[in-house]
Amino acid sequence: YYLVHSMSMDSGDFSQEELHSATNFIKYLDRTTAKQLVYLGGITNKNDLSKHLESRKIVEAELRKGKTPVTALRAGIIIGSGSASFEIIRDLVEKLPVMIAPKWLKTKCQPIAIRNVVQFLTGVLGKEVTYNKHFDIYGPDLLNYKQMLEQFAEVRKLKRKIVIVPVFSPKLSSYWLYFVTSTSYSLAKNLVDSMKVDVIPVENDLPELLNIQLIPYKEAIGMAFEKIEQNLVLSSWNDSSKNSIFRKGLSAHIEIPKFGVFRDIQKMRTDDTEQALNRIFSIGGKNGWYYGNWLWGFRGFIDKLFGGVGLRRGRKNALQTSPGEVLDFWRVILSSREQKRLLLYAEMKVPGEAWLEFCIDEEDNVTQTATFRPLGIPGRLYWYAMLPFHYFIFSGMLKKICKES
Repeated sequence: YYLVHSMSMDSGDFSQEELHSATNFIKYLDRTTAKQLVYLGGITNKNDLSKHLESRKIVEAELRKGKTPVTALRAGIIIGSGSASFEIIRDLVEKLPVMIAPKWLKTKCQPIAIRNVVQFLTGVLGKEVTYNKHFDIYGPDLLNYKQMLEQFAEVRKLKRKIVIVPVFSPKLSSYWLYFVTSTSYSLAKNLVDSMKVDVIPVENDLPELLNIQLIPYKEAIGMAFEKIEQNLVLSSWNDSSKNSIFRKGLSAHIEIPKFGVFRDIQKMRTDDTEQALNRIFSIGGKNGWYYGNWLWGFRGFIDKLFGGVGLRRGRKNALQTSPGEVLDFWRVILSSREQKRLLLYAEMKVPGEAWLEFCIDEEDNVTQTATFRPLGIPGRLYWYAMLPFHYFIFSGMLKKICKES
């Protein structure tokens, strides 16, 4: 399977990166005995494609240069917990009772449930009749984005008013998505570029061939929230990242530097270690940071203003974490209940590097350590400017973890 894209890149040309990735993939695949390559791309039936969809088309052509037969499945918006499109729609509907929206909300598409996507991906495997062919995959409902937002609100039993105005420029639309939703600006910009183009599939007999029952849009939303409510979201677009963490590997950040850093270390004994652990491993997201949540929110807002990820990314699972996952504007580096240790690495905009660590020792002492490695004078000024806030926030947070456990 080839399921790679680079739309969320913060810098550089994502289309060149995608082409480069596809070229490298084919180079290595040609050395194997693989009998089929299944590629999930985008619907590209229009001549005036966005840069995002044009890149999908180029990648598909590049993959076909290899010796392995390619089955290309082309999808529009995928509806499922964790998908970028779904989470953006969710953010807009749940946060904005009234939306002053750009005219691209009139653009049409045919969204598909993630369950159907998985059925298509697995269904074509080994089916020689699909080799060296492409198929649009889609749900049964042809909708515009305004209708998608309205129907999402209906499923969630929310009353929403949407007013479309023609004055939104693409750049303004991108900033609108960036500030209201959990998406990055680079992803918002690329999505807005794509949303101006109708993404209407060409009908085919693949659903009948694979005996797949297409799931209506509203039903797909309901299924997504069943997963969310059961904490069964297995993956999220937020967990992907184009930054130094993944270039160096998570292990490069496990060893917290000891020299040339500032630290805020606080320790407190807990009477209930298990409950303290539960609070540590469920911190962030909708559970909040236990103390001064409005200050955390303000810090996230400032981060957004400076082009950072902000606090809206939340967490994938409300009760547990895994290395590599996002946790608001942090990245989970180490998460071990056995070691009674949680280590987070900051992805917000800071003049340096920052870690936040929680651990519990054998004497039931909870130690909370904030470590900051400053970058030059701006980094040092930043640390000292934040000290008063650290005193209140970190001490209050530790008390909540220990005393309320």
